[in-house]
Amino acid sequence: MIRTDWTRDEIQAIYEQPFMDLLLQAQTVHRAYHNENQVQVSQLMSIKTGACPEDCAYCPQAGIYDTGLDKEKLAAIEAVVEQAKAAKASGATRFCMGAAWREPPSKAMPVLTAMVSQVKALGLETCMTLGMLDNQQATTLAQAGLDYYNHNLDTSPEHYGNIITTRTYGDRLETLAQVRNAGMKVCSGGILGLDETQGDRIGLLHSLATLPQHPDSVPINQLVKVAGTPLEDAEDLDPLDFVRVIATARIVMPASVVRLSAGREVMSDEMQALCFMAGANSLFYGEKLLTTANPEAEADQALFKRLGVTTSHGDPTKAPVNTYQPSAQSAWEKQVEALAKDAMVQ
Repeated sequence: MIRTDWTRDEIQAIYEQPFMDLLLQAQTVHRAYHNENQVQVSQLMSIKTGACPEDCAYCPQAGIYDTGLDKEKLAAIEAVVEQAKAAKASGATRFCMGAAWREPPSKAMPVLTAMVSQVKALGLETCMTLGMLDNQQATTLAQAGLDYYNHNLDTSPEHYGNIITTRTYGDRLETLAQVRNAGMKVCSGGILGLDETQGDRIGLLHSLATLPQHPDSVPINQLVKVAGTPLEDAEDLDPLDFVRVIATARIVMPASVVRLSAGREVMSDEMQALCFMAGANSLFYGEKLLTTANPEAEADQALFKRLGVTTSHGDPTKAPVNTYQPSAQSAWEKQVEALAKDAMVQ
């Protein structure tokens, strides 16, 4: 049964159970909803790098930090299509395009829609992450054929203000609502290792699992510490805590695809195998994730072979359960309104 009424106490009880019991429960849920030995593979390209006006404490693309990152203008359509072809040749089934913007400028929309249509024509699923969207932008991208839109919540509502001050949690929820209402699939997750507490990890999962409809894709990132950002000296994350988040996400969002995203370059094969055991069934591969390193495709394929895992051609879900109804829009609005009121009280 897919629930969107989880309480924090329920999620905490799942998260804190003995590790082996947690993995067993997660794997049992995983097998009920997904092909147990299949992983969906995506590749990500930065189509516009650096000079972002946001102040995300983890991000080397934020213009206020000196990280030595070269600033680049929006990529040419032809360059994006060529990289998408290479991604497909290496086994990716979804091509994601990311731009360092607060929101996409109006003048860029025709180029972005052309990228979507031409990449989609290659037989790839398409995804973009461009910052916040309004109703018109979301509708335009959906009409161009964009399959997924990524917009992470990053962390819990309580810890969020310690990480980002240039946009609110409510802003992020509003963008997710625009994406869903436009008919695109939602890709939303978070980042672990932001000096958050266990309660913040549970808070992030609670925020995702109580959306009117669970995200279709839930990327779980491990912080990549970059010199020049406020989190360059963040405390290292316990690998088993990372696996616990993957397993808990799988249990509370059973039909969602859970993705291993940034930070895999420091994960051992054994840690990644535990993540797959815990219910992860998607990953990004290629040499880079936007501006940070990522294990190369050949190493990933070698690991898949050792584990007996195959890569799926599309969504590895067995029987997606859709609980979303158009009337659920009011629930989005209520959640945004509640967060706005909380911010005013604080």
